[in-house]
Amino acid sequence: MNPVLIEVLRGGAVESRHAGALAVVDASGGVHTALGDIDRPVFPRSAVKLLQALPLVASGAADAYGLSDAELALACASHSGEPEHVTTAAGVLARLGLTADALECGTQWPSREPVLRSMVARGELATPLHNNCSGKHSGFVCVACLMARSGGTEPAAFVRGYVAAEHPVMREVSAALSAATGVDVERAPRGTDGCSIPTFALPLRSLALAFARCGTGLGLSEGHARAARRLRQAVAAAPFMVGGTDRFDTRVMQTFGERLFCKIGAEGVYCAVLPELGLGLALKIDDGAARAAEATMATVAQALLRSGDEVLRSYSHLALRNWRGIDVGSLRPAPDLVRAFASSQ
Repeated sequence: MNPVLIEVLRGGAVESRHAGALAVVDASGGVHTALGDIDRPVFPRSAVKLLQALPLVASGAADAYGLSDAELALACASHSGEPEHVTTAAGVLARLGLTADALECGTQWPSREPVLRSMVARGELATPLHNNCSGKHSGFVCVACLMARSGGTEPAAFVRGYVAAEHPVMREVSAALSAATGVDVERAPRGTDGCSIPTFALPLRSLALAFARCGTGLGLSEGHARAARRLRQAVAAAPFMVGGTDRFDTRVMQTFGERLFCKIGAEGVYCAVLPELGLGLALKIDDGAARAAEATMATVAQALLRSGDEVLRSYSHLALRNWRGIDVGSLRPAPDLVRAFASSQ
């Protein structure tokens, strides 16, 4: 059974507990810190978008289509569907001579409520550009268009069906995941992600290794190492694109820049790179609670970066307020999590 990582307080009493597992690993596979079962496969979902974007740069597609830092950061994003996100994704597609219809991620309303309300008030409908994965999918379409151009194929026809596991684009993405994690993903449990691409269940140990490699370049091919570095730099330069207003990933990376790359995934998963320490992190909250995943990520980042930053503390000790704005409780790291990183303080 995995240990409790985060406790939820109401008043001064514990109301809920979130158990989970986490691995902090260096680029050689050495375990810095482990809690819980780090060898049980989990679906990382959107937490691995950095790995899924490696072919975008390594293939030459990013250079061929002149992608900016903001566009590369969006390729690693689970964004809130704000106007800047939508406009940036649309700009990539326009450069390819395509429209939102080329994206196969599905239509999703913006997750940022003021944006959603404004759209409804104006009578606007959501499109695939508002999907939180539209940047990642725009990147996939770039890779597909470059493949089509190289093979003398009509781009729009080649792009169609790019989300299928057997499509050349998804084969490149799967190969990048295998190379970074050291796991043959074709032998791993497979499902379909919310944005319709394949998702593979992988051990936290292997995911943390992949992110340590992305922070150091060690264990990666020259092309993937260069791609990981460029993507991390792009995210540090344009962190708003990765999440959006008041989003954890954006706020933390606005604060720490290239010192920390972190990315949430659905169902309580987080992956992160701490390049200056040569470490990668992967964690999973058993019950899938996003707020517990953020609190755990913030706690670990505080310890490893030896930071008293208030942004991190505002998540590791998240204040809970009711609809009248009254403080009713908070989140806090559980004793097992505190002890695990006590020597890092």
